[in-house]
Amino acid sequence: MPKHAYHGRLSVVVPVKNEQDNAEPLVREIAAALSGNTTFEILYINDGSTDATQARLDALKAEFPMLRVLRHRASCGQSRAVTTGVNAARYEWIATLDGDGQNDPADIPALLAKLAEPGQPANLELLAGWRSKRNDTFLRRLSSKIANGVRSRMLKDNTPDTGCGLKVFARETFLQLPNFDHMHRFLPALVIRNGGAVVSVPVHHRARERGTSKYGVHNRLWVGIVDLFGVAWLQRRVRLPVIEPDSDL
Repeated sequence: MPKHAYHGRLSVVVPVKNEQDNAEPLVREIAAALSGNTTFEILYINDGSTDATQARLDALKAEFPMLRVLRHRASCGQSRAVTTGVNAARYEWIATLDGDGQNDPADIPALLAKLAEPGQPANLELLAGWRSKRNDTFLRRLSSKIANGVRSRMLKDNTPDTGCGLKVFARETFLQLPNFDHMHRFLPALVIRNGGAVVSVPVHHRARERGTSKYGVHNRLWVGIVDLFGVAWLQRRVRLPVIEPDSDL
């Protein structure tokens, strides 16, 4: 049983920028996937959108009282938006997914079920989605494969798909991690560095139906090189103490 037990309460954090056409269908999918046995909230972080994203989300609040919307005055990037959502979250476990509709909210219950499976590590703190069958262009699949391969070899995070937006993790764990731009792509390595365990779970990946991608080869593959060496530096300098059982805790 993970040290951060899951008690049926979940905060779903969705960072978005200029996703006006994906807002309503994705909110409906999240609500449908989690309604029933889960107490949940949906936090959309509007990262400086210049289209009708805010208006579409505001219009949904009356129908979905669990929906909360936080807005950045100017765009601060996906990692900062995720951090804003986690800080504002009311529940102990967080699920994140991209706002473009390519992650399937129906996979969230499957990730949560993994937490209760017998034999899971006692320090399980992150379930990482693994897009084993990606619905993207050949160039994007190739750039992602190269980037994941380089990260895996350098950081030894044993995670085949660090870039998947669909993740479930303990809020307390996230708040203990170093925070920097693009950190969301290094969560497995950072969690392991902090003493937690990571389990990858195959999830669905859908083609983008509406809107345009904010990422290309440049900002998927090359922009994180400096961060990669920074995370490797952090890994080499971590010291995890073991608390003696007779300590006054």
